[in-house]
Amino acid sequence: MPTSELYQLNEIMELIVLTNPKKMLDVGVGFGKYGLLSREYLELWDGREKYHDWKRQIDGIEVNSAYITPIHDYAYDKLYIGNALDILPNLKTEYDLILLIDILEHFEYTEGIKILESCRRIGRNMIISTPKHIGSQEDSFGNPFETHRFQWSRKHFDRYSDKFFIQSSGSIICFVGKDQLTVNAGRILKTPRVKSETGRRFPLLKKTYKSIRRYLNKDGT
Repeated sequence: MPTSELYQLNEIMELIVLTNPKKMLDVGVGFGKYGLLSREYLELWDGREKYHDWKRQIDGIEVNSAYITPIHDYAYDKLYIGNALDILPNLKTEYDLILLIDILEHFEYTEGIKILESCRRIGRNMIISTPKHIGSQEDSFGNPFETHRFQWSRKHFDRYSDKFFIQSSGSIICFVGKDQLTVNAGRILKTPRVKSETGRRFPLLKKTYKSIRRYLNKDGT
């Protein structure tokens, strides 16, 4: 469908904000909500108070042109219409973050791996979500590309060592990339219970997070 699981919105948007990408690619934009929400929380909350003065580059890929609406024209800088399998290998832009939200299940396993590797080539980080139980779906909204073709599980991401998973009732949510340590540390420290008690119960975690930040700032990556 041109939409995705409601109950993963908070987790995914938190990861996007913590990654703080200057350039982002949304693969399979569907309704366009992640492009729109990313504009809101990456641009309107950055302290500039400029309403249409976008500083981030947010691009998207969508196979079904019938999904495109004025939402997409507003939220995305570039929209590539076509199959991600064909488009991704030809992209030259290097992105800080690539979204693959409820996309992989629409491809056979070998095709999904090709997509992931293409994203690794041009993306510093990836946020991947896919249903824990895909069920049976042939097409949806008159789009044959909505067919569910492969059930992914955590083991299928074993090839990546630079990753962490987010707990979710209905989805597998995986963050992969060079910034996984700082994003995961930031996520943990933003949890109210942990943040309020960090000095008392998690002193090593707090020191580790600061050390990671200092190292990355020094290294320039």
